[in-house]
Amino acid sequence: MTTRVALVTGAARGQGAAIVARLRRDGFQVAAADLLTDELSSVAAGDAGILPVRLDVTAEQDWHEAVRQTVEYFGGLSTLVNNAGVLHRASLSTETAAGFEGSWRVNCLGPFLGIQACLPHLRTAQGAVIVNTCSTGAVRPFPNHAAYGSSKWALRGLTQSAAAELAASGIRVNAVFPGPVQTPMLDEATQANLADRSLLGRLGQPAEIADAVAFLVSDHASFITGSELVVDGGQCLQIG
Repeated sequence: MTTRVALVTGAARGQGAAIVARLRRDGFQVAAADLLTDELSSVAAGDAGILPVRLDVTAEQDWHEAVRQTVEYFGGLSTLVNNAGVLHRASLSTETAAGFEGSWRVNCLGPFLGIQACLPHLRTAQGAVIVNTCSTGAVRPFPNHAAYGSSKWALRGLTQSAAAELAASGIRVNAVFPGPVQTPMLDEATQANLADRSLLGRLGQPAEIADAVAFLVSDHASFITGSELVVDGGQCLQIG
C-alpha cells in the first residue's frame, strides 16, 4: 500500500482536529476517530478524504471495528496517531481507584489497543508510523497529577518499547510531548494561569502540535524512531 492513510484518535476537537486538518493538507486520507460523533461531522465537513469513526479507545472491539472501517473505506492504513487523552486532577489523598484507573485506561491502555489493532496493516504499509501524544507530565512531576502523570509516563515507556520491537518491521514509533496548549481540555482560569507563567508568554496552539506530528509522520523523519519531541514553549525549563 502506497497511499498514506492515518487513523487519528481524539479527533473531534482541539489537537486532534488540528492534526486531522494538517494531515489532510499533507495529502493523507484520514479516519477521524472520537466518541464525540456530532463534533466529528464538522471536522469532516463533507471532505471525502476524512472518514468520521466512532471510537471508545478503551474498548478493544471498537478498535477492531474502527480499523475495519478505515481499511474498507480507504484501502489500507499506514499511520496511527494515538492522540486521545483525558486530564484528571486529584490529590493523592482524594484520588479514587476509579479515577486513577480511568486515566490509565484512556491514556495508556487505549494506545496499546490501537497499536495492537492496527499492527497487521502497518506491517504491510510503506513508511508505517505510529505517533503517541504524551505530555510534559511525563518529563517532570506536577502536584495533584498522580493518575494523569503516571499514565503518561507509562505511555512514554510503551512508545519506547514499541519503537524497539517494531523497528525490524519498518514501523517507526515516536511521541510528541505537548506542554500547555489552548484546547477545551483546560478551563479558562487554568489557561490564563499557565499563559502568565509561560516563558514565551502564551499557550501553545493546537496547530503547533499538529505541525510536530506532521513532521514525525513525514519522510523528513524517516530515520527517527523512539524519539520524544517536546513542544512546550519552554515549560520543562522551569523549575517551579
